[in-house]
Amino acid sequence: MSPRRLYRALALAETVTWTLLILGMISKYVLHMGDLGVRIGGSIHGFVFLAYCAVTVLVGIDRRWGAGRILLGLASAVIPFATIPFERWVEKLGLLADCWRLRDEPARGPLESLAAIVLRRPVVSAIVILVLVGLVFAGLVRLGPPTQWFS
Repeated sequence: MSPRRLYRALALAETVTWTLLILGMISKYVLHMGDLGVRIGGSIHGFVFLAYCAVTVLVGIDRRWGAGRILLGLASAVIPFATIPFERWVEKLGLLADCWRLRDEPARGPLESLAAIVLRRPVVSAIVILVLVGLVFAGLVRLGPPTQWFS
């Protein structure tokens, strides 16, 4: 899958999962229907959030966005519905592409070398990334909702 298609899909998925989480919060706090909607919506959103962040870093390294733009992309995942405007902005600037640069070009530096390994072995890398995202996700689920981390 191209960086453009992958990034667009995850930006949309992040927005959809924000909607699920917000609907779950409305059902819990406004309609007093219990926390099932928050647990389901929050879990799905958390997983997609982590995947979006991982792909933002990978695409940013591959396309040489720079640290500031990568951080802005990561911040867009924290603000509800901001991933689509961010994706459209980087697309308009020509910062997304139909192919992965680091599959063919030599890497410059350790971050590009790591990204090149990921891109040149997509199946193995996808499995490793899914396992890592799953482990981070499981750790966060074990910690509980962010509102309870410091109480």
